[in-house]
Amino acid sequence: MERWKLNLAVLWLGNFLVMAGMTMITPFLSLYLQQDLGVIGEHEIGVWAGLIFAANFVTSFFFQPLWGKLSDRYGRKVMLLRSGFGMSIVMVLMGFAATPLHLLLLRMANGIISGYSPAAVSLVSASTPKEKIGFAMGTLQSGGTAGTILGPLIGGLMADTFGFRPIFYITGSLMFVASVLSWLLVRERFDRAAARVAPQASLASGLRQLAAIRQLPALFSVTFLIQFAMLSPMALIPIYVQHLHGTTENLAFWAGFVGSVTGFSNMISAPLLGRVSDRKGATRVLVYSLLGAGLLFIPQAFVANVGQLLVCRFLLGCFVGGLIPTVNALIRRHTPDDKVSMAFGFNSSAVALGNMAGPVIGGALSGYIGIEGLFLISAAALLGTSLWARSSLVNGTPAATSGP
Repeated sequence: MERWKLNLAVLWLGNFLVMAGMTMITPFLSLYLQQDLGVIGEHEIGVWAGLIFAANFVTSFFFQPLWGKLSDRYGRKVMLLRSGFGMSIVMVLMGFAATPLHLLLLRMANGIISGYSPAAVSLVSASTPKEKIGFAMGTLQSGGTAGTILGPLIGGLMADTFGFRPIFYITGSLMFVASVLSWLLVRERFDRAAARVAPQASLASGLRQLAAIRQLPALFSVTFLIQFAMLSPMALIPIYVQHLHGTTENLAFWAGFVGSVTGFSNMISAPLLGRVSDRKGATRVLVYSLLGAGLLFIPQAFVANVGQLLVCRFLLGCFVGGLIPTVNALIRRHTPDDKVSMAFGFNSSAVALGNMAGPVIGGALSGYIGIEGLFLISAAALLGTSLWARSSLVNGTPAATSGP
């Protein structure tokens, strides 16, 4: 096997395991707090679940630029292994948490250490022939997407089979195996001497240049609002499923199924909506996808059983498939060729910020308006964002003169 293909295969597996491990706790986090860590009361559970879910993204938001700079100086593989081995240890320790505070601190540590996926992207892009870059990036991304989608479902199945704590031990072990494979099989050509003397680009000056392109701040804001709306009710869905299901039998499975079904329809719809955006325009697809997603949050507040919730979540995923891909396409369209990577970097920060704010604010509000109210807030946010996207992005002139 060619070297770049072997790198890609190993890092695809690593990306899948890391993202699955990060999302595997989603379907049972609130149940873990309730049954193993002794948190009592829906409001208390909601607040702790929101804080713990967001903690990883908070510290990751602040530390990712540091790891990026260090990878440019010392190599991507070093950062890859640092993140993989570090997260495997932290994940195992989560299974020994005795209080919600322990779990919160470990999630914060996990965010500090994280960075496997960005390092994998950099390493694959540096080792792949130029004519194969698109295929390699798409394949690597599919590993992370598959892990994000299947993680909640796998976590729910494992929780029903083994209980909550063993999942952390199993997940940490799988991350460790992925890191060992990366250590033994992945190769990187990296000139450390040249890297040490290379000038460091200023993020502040780059941000000022990108902010001058009026569409880009709007797109970064749209990314934030999408993540905020999607994640604000996420931590409380297991409790909602418990109310609808009416029994604890197979509860973790159903919670995981509800969490994953949106991802399955997302995978189906994203390529189809991508083709439509090529013909009709990415802005139009983004606006209609925001409208559809916003409208489909409304019935989730009024469902009577888990089956109805599953249908709503599946249909929601059909529209979600047109959100982030079209935002990325529009960012590429409006960004000069020499600033593309930086623009996507700032957009990733917007994703992390939405991931942070959504669960925290959702958890805080849940005690007053319930998860039903969170669904309605998400609907209002996406519907409002659709109007803003239309007014901000129409009649935009592409800034880049060449590119894919």
